[in-house]
Amino acid sequence: MKKALGAALLIGGLILLFFGWNEYDSFASDVSEAFTGSPTDNAVWYLTGGGVAAVAGLVLLLSGKKK
Repeated sequence: MKKALGAALLIGGLILLFFGWNEYDSFASDVSEAFTGSPTDNAVWYLTGGGVAAVAGLVLLLSGKKK
């Protein structure tokens, strides 16, 4: 059960990172960065959420019981 949840979090996190990177590299993000100095909120949330989910998934996958 723990490994399945870890794998799901890792895959979901990687997907969020992919979408976040695409959003960060978009024209809207470039315009937002030109005026405000930071990328769009969506890009930041996707990248942050994806990073947290991917790390949590890795921790769950690697913290299995040793036999």
